Amino acid sequence: MDIYGEIVRLRRSGQKCALATIVQVNGSIPSYESAKMLVRADGSIAGTVGGGCVEAEVWTAAREAMETGQPRHLKFNLGQDAAYDNGLICGGQLDIFVEPILPQLCAYIFGAGHVSRCLSKVASMAGFATVVVDDREAFASRERFPEADEVIAGEYEEIFPKLKLNTSSYVVIVTRGHRDDMRVLRWAIEQPARYIAMIGSRRKVLGVMKEIRKEGVPESAFERLHAPMGLDIGAISPEEIAVSVVAEMIAVRRQPDGDWRNASKSIFVNPGRRLTAVAAGEAATRSQ
Repeated sequence: MDIYGEIVRLRRSGQKCALATIVQVNGSIPSYESAKMLVRADGSIAGTVGGGCVEAEVWTAAREAMETGQPRHLKFNLGQDAAYDNGLICGGQLDIFVEPILPQLCAYIFGAGHVSRCLSKVASMAGFATVVVDDREAFASRERFPEADEVIAGEYEEIFPKLKLNTSSYVVIVTRGHRDDMRVLRWAIEQPARYIAMIGSRRKVLGVMKEIRKEGVPESAFERLHAPMGLDIGAISPEEIAVSVVAEMIAVRRQPDGDWRNASKSIFVNPGRRLTAVAAGEAATRSQ
Protein backbone atom coordinates (compact mmCIF):
# COMPACT_ATOMS: atom_id res chain seq x y z
CA MET A 1 0.00 0.00 0.00
CA ASP A 2 1.10 3.59 -0.67
CA ILE A 3 1.34 4.76 2.95
CA TYR A 4 1.60 8.43 2.01
CA GLY A 5 -1.45 8.19 -0.18
CA GLU A 6 -3.34 6.52 2.64
CA ILE A 7 -2.33 9.32 5.02
CA VAL A 8 -3.75 11.89 2.59
CA ARG A 9 -6.97 9.89 2.27
CA LEU A 10 -7.40 9.57 6.03
CA ARG A 11 -6.72 13.25 6.69
CA ARG A 12 -9.19 14.38 4.03
CA SER A 13 -11.86 12.07 5.45
CA GLY A 14 -11.36 13.50 8.95
CA GLN A 15 -9.69 10.44 10.47
CA LYS A 16 -6.72 10.31 12.81
CA CYS A 17 -3.75 8.02 12.29
CA ALA A 18 -0.16 7.63 13.49
CA LEU A 19 3.01 6.92 11.54
CA ALA A 20 5.87 4.89 13.04
CA THR A 21 9.29 5.15 11.36
CA ILE A 22 12.55 3.36 12.16
CA VAL A 23 14.89 6.34 12.47
CA GLN A 24 18.11 4.68 13.68
CA VAL A 25 19.58 1.16 13.51
CA ASN A 26 22.62 -0.45 15.10
CA GLY A 27 23.40 -4.04 14.25
CA SER A 28 21.05 -6.62 12.85
CA ILE A 29 17.27 -6.10 12.98
CA PRO A 30 14.35 -7.84 11.24
CA SER A 31 13.59 -4.72 9.17
CA TYR A 32 15.50 -1.70 7.87
CA GLU A 33 16.09 1.95 8.65
CA SER A 34 13.25 4.20 7.34
CA ALA A 35 10.72 1.33 7.39
CA LYS A 36 7.25 2.60 8.23
CA MET A 37 4.02 1.38 9.76
CA LEU A 38 0.78 3.34 9.65
CA VAL A 39 -1.77 2.73 12.40
CA ARG A 40 -5.33 3.86 11.75
CA ALA A 41 -7.86 4.95 14.36
CA ASP A 42 -9.68 1.63 14.10
CA GLY A 43 -6.46 -0.21 14.99
CA SER A 44 -5.74 -1.57 11.52
CA ILE A 45 -2.24 -1.16 10.13
CA ALA A 46 -0.42 -0.68 6.83
CA GLY A 47 3.26 -1.44 6.45
CA THR A 48 5.54 -2.97 9.09
CA VAL A 49 8.50 -2.20 11.33
CA GLY A 50 9.48 -5.83 11.78
CA GLY A 51 6.67 -7.64 13.55
CA GLY A 52 6.72 -9.39 16.89
CA CYS A 53 7.00 -7.66 20.25
CA VAL A 54 8.43 -4.51 18.67
CA GLU A 55 5.44 -4.03 16.42
CA ALA A 56 2.99 -4.73 19.24
CA GLU A 57 4.56 -2.07 21.42
CA VAL A 58 4.71 0.40 18.54
CA TRP A 59 1.02 -0.23 17.85
CA THR A 60 0.17 0.62 21.46
CA ALA A 61 2.32 3.76 21.34
CA ALA A 62 0.64 4.81 18.10
CA ARG A 63 -2.81 4.52 19.67
CA GLU A 64 -1.63 6.66 22.59
CA ALA A 65 -0.13 9.23 20.21
CA MET A 66 -3.45 9.55 18.39
CA GLU A 67 -5.22 10.06 21.72
CA THR A 68 -2.81 12.63 23.17
CA GLY A 69 -1.60 14.28 19.98
CA GLN A 70 1.97 13.89 21.24
CA PRO A 71 4.79 12.01 19.43
CA ARG A 72 6.72 9.12 21.00
CA HIS A 73 10.36 8.03 20.67
CA LEU A 74 10.88 4.33 21.35
CA LYS A 75 14.14 2.37 21.77
CA PHE A 76 14.45 -1.40 21.40
CA ASN A 77 17.31 -3.79 22.13
CA LEU A 78 16.91 -7.06 20.26
CA GLY A 79 19.67 -8.90 22.13
CA GLN A 80 19.50 -12.21 23.93
CA ASP A 81 17.37 -10.63 26.68
CA ALA A 82 14.54 -9.93 24.28
CA ALA A 83 11.38 -12.04 24.54
CA TYR A 84 12.47 -15.31 22.93
CA ASP A 85 9.06 -16.43 21.77
CA ASN A 86 8.69 -13.39 19.55
CA GLY A 87 11.57 -14.48 17.35
CA LEU A 88 13.34 -11.11 17.39
CA ILE A 89 16.71 -12.08 18.88
CA CYS A 90 18.75 -10.34 16.22
CA GLY A 91 21.30 -8.65 18.43
CA GLY A 92 20.65 -5.15 17.13
CA GLN A 93 19.12 -1.95 18.44
CA LEU A 94 16.65 0.36 16.80
CA ASP A 95 14.90 3.64 17.49
CA ILE A 96 11.36 4.24 16.27
CA PHE A 97 9.67 7.62 16.07
CA VAL A 98 5.88 7.59 16.33
CA GLU A 99 4.07 10.73 15.20
CA PRO A 100 0.34 11.42 15.37
CA ILE A 101 -1.23 12.62 12.14
CA LEU A 102 -4.38 14.59 12.69
CA PRO A 103 -7.15 15.27 10.17
CA GLN A 104 -6.93 18.33 7.98
CA LEU A 105 -8.69 21.23 9.68
CA CYS A 106 -11.16 23.05 7.49
CA ALA A 107 -13.03 26.29 8.14
CA TYR A 108 -16.33 26.58 6.29
CA ILE A 109 -17.14 30.28 6.10
CA PHE A 110 -20.72 31.07 5.13
CA GLY A 111 -21.02 34.57 3.78
CA ALA A 112 -18.52 36.41 1.60
CA GLY A 113 -18.59 39.91 3.07
CA HIS A 114 -15.99 42.11 4.76
CA VAL A 115 -15.49 39.96 7.86
CA SER A 116 -15.34 36.79 5.78
CA ARG A 117 -12.53 38.14 3.62
CA CYS A 118 -10.45 38.74 6.72
CA LEU A 119 -11.49 35.45 8.28
CA SER A 120 -10.36 33.48 5.25
CA LYS A 121 -6.94 35.12 5.30
CA VAL A 122 -6.33 34.75 9.04
CA ALA A 123 -7.67 31.18 9.18
CA SER A 124 -5.45 30.18 6.25
CA MET A 125 -2.39 31.62 7.98
CA ALA A 126 -3.33 29.68 11.13
CA GLY A 127 -3.28 26.37 9.26
CA PHE A 128 -6.94 25.91 8.38
CA ALA A 129 -8.09 25.02 4.90
CA THR A 130 -10.87 27.46 4.03
CA VAL A 131 -14.07 27.03 2.05
CA VAL A 132 -16.12 30.16 1.42
CA VAL A 133 -19.80 29.80 0.57
CA ASP A 134 -22.25 32.51 -0.50
CA ASP A 135 -25.36 32.67 -2.65
CA ARG A 136 -24.02 35.65 -4.61
CA GLU A 137 -21.52 35.05 -7.40
CA ALA A 138 -20.39 38.67 -7.25
CA PHE A 139 -19.13 38.12 -3.70
CA ALA A 140 -18.11 34.44 -3.73
CA SER A 141 -15.31 34.84 -6.24
CA ARG A 142 -11.68 33.79 -6.49
CA GLU A 143 -10.70 37.45 -6.90
CA ARG A 144 -12.05 38.28 -3.44
CA PHE A 145 -10.70 35.09 -1.81
CA PRO A 146 -7.43 34.19 -3.56
CA GLU A 147 -6.10 32.29 -0.53
CA ALA A 148 -9.20 30.11 -0.02
CA ASP A 149 -9.00 26.43 -0.87
CA GLU A 150 -12.46 26.59 -2.40
CA VAL A 151 -15.02 29.29 -3.17
CA ILE A 152 -18.59 28.19 -3.83
CA ALA A 153 -21.47 30.31 -5.11
CA GLY A 154 -25.05 29.04 -5.12
CA GLU A 155 -28.17 28.51 -3.06
CA TYR A 156 -27.27 27.26 0.40
CA GLU A 157 -29.71 24.36 0.40
CA GLU A 158 -28.22 23.14 -2.88
CA ILE A 159 -24.68 23.39 -1.55
CA PHE A 160 -25.21 21.75 1.87
CA PRO A 161 -25.40 18.14 0.58
CA LYS A 162 -22.10 18.61 -1.27
CA LEU A 163 -20.18 19.56 1.88
CA LYS A 164 -18.73 16.60 3.78
CA LEU A 165 -18.17 17.89 7.30
CA ASN A 166 -16.46 15.89 10.03
CA THR A 167 -15.04 16.39 13.53
CA SER A 168 -12.20 18.50 12.08
CA SER A 169 -14.62 20.97 10.49
CA TYR A 170 -15.15 24.51 11.79
CA VAL A 171 -18.25 26.41 10.70
CA VAL A 172 -18.43 30.20 10.82
CA ILE A 173 -21.74 31.85 9.92
CA VAL A 174 -21.47 35.45 8.71
CA THR A 175 -24.04 35.74 5.94
CA ARG A 176 -25.64 38.99 4.83
CA GLY A 177 -28.72 38.70 7.04
CA HIS A 178 -30.46 36.96 9.92
CA ARG A 179 -32.64 34.85 7.65
CA ASP A 180 -29.65 33.32 5.89
CA ASP A 181 -27.82 32.89 9.19
CA MET A 182 -30.77 30.85 10.42
CA ARG A 183 -30.80 28.71 7.28
CA VAL A 184 -27.14 27.83 7.73
CA LEU A 185 -27.35 27.32 11.50
CA ARG A 186 -30.33 24.99 11.14
CA TRP A 187 -28.17 22.79 8.88
CA ALA A 188 -24.90 23.21 10.81
CA ILE A 189 -26.17 21.98 14.18
CA GLU A 190 -26.99 18.64 12.57
CA GLN A 191 -23.43 18.22 11.30
CA PRO A 192 -20.50 16.61 13.19
CA ALA A 193 -18.48 19.86 13.09
CA ARG A 194 -16.17 20.50 16.03
CA TYR A 195 -16.93 24.22 16.15
CA ILE A 196 -19.91 26.31 15.04
CA ALA A 197 -19.90 30.09 15.35
CA MET A 198 -22.39 32.78 14.35
CA ILE A 199 -22.09 36.53 14.30
CA GLY A 200 -24.63 38.75 16.03
CA SER A 201 -25.74 40.25 19.31
CA ARG A 202 -26.93 38.02 22.12
CA ARG A 203 -30.49 39.15 21.46
CA LYS A 204 -30.24 38.13 17.82
CA VAL A 205 -28.67 34.77 18.74
CA LEU A 206 -31.41 33.97 21.23
CA GLY A 207 -34.04 34.94 18.68
CA VAL A 208 -32.56 32.64 16.03
CA MET A 209 -32.33 29.78 18.50
CA LYS A 210 -35.92 30.33 19.57
CA GLU A 211 -37.16 30.09 16.00
CA ILE A 212 -35.21 26.90 15.34
CA ARG A 213 -36.42 25.33 18.58
CA LYS A 214 -40.00 25.85 17.39
CA GLU A 215 -39.22 23.17 14.82
CA GLY A 216 -38.61 20.67 17.58
CA VAL A 217 -34.84 21.03 17.79
CA PRO A 218 -33.69 20.50 21.43
CA GLU A 219 -31.56 23.10 23.18
CA SER A 220 -28.79 20.52 23.53
CA ALA A 221 -28.27 20.80 19.78
CA PHE A 222 -26.75 24.24 20.32
CA GLU A 223 -24.02 23.12 22.74
CA ARG A 224 -21.27 23.59 20.12
CA LEU A 225 -22.54 27.03 19.14
CA HIS A 226 -20.24 29.95 19.89
CA ALA A 227 -22.39 33.00 19.51
CA PRO A 228 -21.68 35.84 19.48
CA MET A 229 -18.54 34.46 17.91
CA GLY A 230 -14.92 35.01 18.89
CA LEU A 231 -12.96 35.67 22.05
CA ASP A 232 -13.70 38.92 23.87
CA ILE A 233 -10.70 41.06 22.91
CA GLY A 234 -12.68 44.23 22.24
CA ALA A 235 -12.61 43.65 18.47
CA ILE A 236 -14.44 46.20 16.30
CA SER A 237 -13.01 46.18 12.77
CA PRO A 238 -13.44 43.19 10.42
CA GLU A 239 -9.73 42.46 10.78
CA GLU A 240 -9.92 42.44 14.58
CA ILE A 241 -13.05 40.30 14.55
CA ALA A 242 -11.29 37.80 12.29
CA VAL A 243 -8.42 37.58 14.78
CA SER A 244 -10.81 37.03 17.68
CA VAL A 245 -12.73 34.28 15.87
CA VAL A 246 -9.64 32.43 14.66
CA ALA A 247 -8.20 32.72 18.17
CA GLU A 248 -11.31 30.96 19.46
CA MET A 249 -10.94 28.30 16.76
CA ILE A 250 -7.33 27.75 17.80
CA ALA A 251 -8.38 27.47 21.44
CA VAL A 252 -10.92 24.79 20.53
CA ARG A 253 -8.27 23.04 18.43
CA ARG A 254 -5.50 23.09 21.03
CA GLN A 255 -7.40 22.97 24.31
CA PRO A 256 -10.77 21.31 23.75
CA ASP A 257 -11.27 20.86 27.48
CA GLY A 258 -9.18 23.76 28.75
CA ASP A 259 -9.88 26.86 30.80
CA TRP A 260 -9.88 29.09 27.71
CA ARG A 261 -13.68 28.91 27.80
CA ASN A 262 -13.68 31.44 30.64
CA ALA A 263 -12.71 34.04 28.05
CA SER A 264 -15.00 32.70 25.36
CA LYS A 265 -17.92 34.55 23.83
CA SER A 266 -20.01 31.38 23.86
CA ILE A 267 -23.55 32.17 24.86
CA PHE A 268 -23.56 29.08 27.07
CA VAL A 269 -20.44 30.06 28.98
CA ASN A 270 -20.60 33.74 29.73
CA PRO A 271 -24.02 35.29 29.01
CA GLY A 272 -23.11 38.56 30.70
CA ARG A 273 -20.10 39.53 28.60
CA ARG A 274 -19.74 42.75 26.65
CA LEU A 275 -21.47 42.73 23.29
CA THR A 276 -20.41 46.04 21.77
CA ALA A 277 -17.69 44.48 19.65
CA VAL A 278 -19.86 41.80 18.09
CA ALA A 279 -22.65 44.29 17.49
CA ALA A 280 -20.19 46.51 15.65
CA GLY A 281 -18.92 43.49 13.75
CA GLU A 282 -22.39 42.55 12.69
CA ALA A 283 -23.01 46.07 11.45
CA ALA A 284 -19.82 45.89 9.43
CA THR A 285 -20.86 42.58 7.92
CA ARG A 286 -24.37 43.69 7.02
CA SER A 287 -23.08 46.88 5.36
CA GLN A 288 -21.36 44.95 2.57
